[in-house]
Amino acid sequence: MPKLTNNRVPTYRFHRCSGQAVVTLCGKDHYLGPHGSQTSKNEYDRLIAEWLANGRTMYVGASSESALTMVELIAKYWVHVTTYYVKDGRPTSEQGAVKNVCRLLRKLYGRVPAEMFGPSSLKAFRQQLIDKLLSRKHINDQVSRVKLMFKWAVSNELVSVSVYQALQTVSGLRAGRSKARETEPVRPVADEHVDAIRTYVSRHVWAMIELQRMTGMRPGEVVIMRAADIDMTGSVWRYSPAVHKTEHHGHTRIVDLGPQSQAVVREFLSANTQAYLFSPLEAEEERRRRMRGSRKTPVQPSQLDRRKPNPRRRPRSHYTTDTYRRAIQRACDKANASIRQGEGQEEASIPRWHPHQLRHNFATRIRKQYGLEVARLLLGHRTMAVTEVYAEIDRNRVTEVALQAC
Repeated sequence: MPKLTNNRVPTYRFHRCSGQAVVTLCGKDHYLGPHGSQTSKNEYDRLIAEWLANGRTMYVGASSESALTMVELIAKYWVHVTTYYVKDGRPTSEQGAVKNVCRLLRKLYGRVPAEMFGPSSLKAFRQQLIDKLLSRKHINDQVSRVKLMFKWAVSNELVSVSVYQALQTVSGLRAGRSKARETEPVRPVADEHVDAIRTYVSRHVWAMIELQRMTGMRPGEVVIMRAADIDMTGSVWRYSPAVHKTEHHGHTRIVDLGPQSQAVVREFLSANTQAYLFSPLEAEEERRRRMRGSRKTPVQPSQLDRRKPNPRRRPRSHYTTDTYRRAIQRACDKANASIRQGEGQEEASIPRWHPHQLRHNFATRIRKQYGLEVARLLLGHRTMAVTEVYAEIDRNRVTEVALQAC
C-alpha cells in the first residue's frame, strides 16, 4: 500500500481473493465484510472514525469469538430501558434519547466485542455527534448515556468493571474548547412579544400563558391541570400536579395560586373534576362555533357538519408540551405575517418564543421584587444554584450599587 500523506485517509478497497472489502490501518489489513455491502461500509466508517480519534493509530485489545458484542449488549440494555423509563404506564422521553444513542452505537460498533469498547471508541462516537452539528450539551448528555449503559452492564456482570472505569476517564466537552455547536441560554421573553399573540391563540392557550406568567409553572405542569388536583379550601389555592419533573426523586410539587390565578382557573372549572381544564378538543369546538357565528350566508344542510367521520388525527383531551409550544409559535408566525402585511415590513419583528421562557420571566420578576429565596420556593427548586439559572440578574440595581460603592 502506498504511503499516505498527512491529510489522506486509508481507502475502502476490494480484496480479490476473499471478495471482501478491506482497509489497511497502521500496516494491518482489516476485513470489513462483503464488498459493496452496507455492513462493510458501516464497519469502514467505524474504523476510520476510531483511527482518527486515536491520533491516526489503532488500539489493539483482546478479542474473543465468544465475547458479548455491542449489538448483543444494546439488545439486553434496551429491554431494561423499556421497563425502567416508564411513568404511569407510558414511556418517558428518555427512551427516545437512549434509542438514538443505541442506533448510532449499533451502526458503528455492532460487531465489536463490548470488552473492546474503550475511550478511543467513545471519542470516535462523540466525534460522530459533533459532525452532525449537535449542541455541546446534548453531546455530553448522549456520551453520559453510553457510560450509563456500561455501568448497567457491569452491575449485571456482562462486562468487566475495567471497561466502565476506562470510559469514565473521557471527560465532557468544555465550552469554547471543542468544535461542538454552542447554544444560547434561555432568556425571558419580552412582555410585548407575549401580548402580541393574544388574538392569534385560543382562550385555552392564552389562559395557560397567563398562568405561567403568574405562577412560574413548567409547561408540563400547566397543560395537565385538573380541578381534582387543586386544593381550593384556603385563600391561596394549592395545585399539586399529578405528574411533575422531580416526582421520581420523591419530591412534592405545590404551585400556589393567588387571586389573579384563581380568576383564570375559575373560567374553566366544570362539574367533572377529573377533566383537564385546558382541552384542544374544546378549543376546536369553540373555533368552529365562532366561524359558524360569523358566517354571513345561510347554512346549507350539507354544510351543517363537514367533519370527517374517521379523521386520522383527533384533538386530544389535553395539550402536550409539544402541542402547546407549536400553538404559540404558530401564533408568532401569524402575528408577524399580519405586521408585514399591514406595515410593509420584510423582516419579522416578533421572535418565535417558547413557553419555557415564561418560567424565566416569572423567576426574574420575583427575584427582583422579593429576593432569590422566595423565587426558589415558588419555583419549587431545591437549591439556589438552580434558581439562579432561571432568574436574570437585575443589572440596573447592580449599576446603582456600583456607582455608589465602587
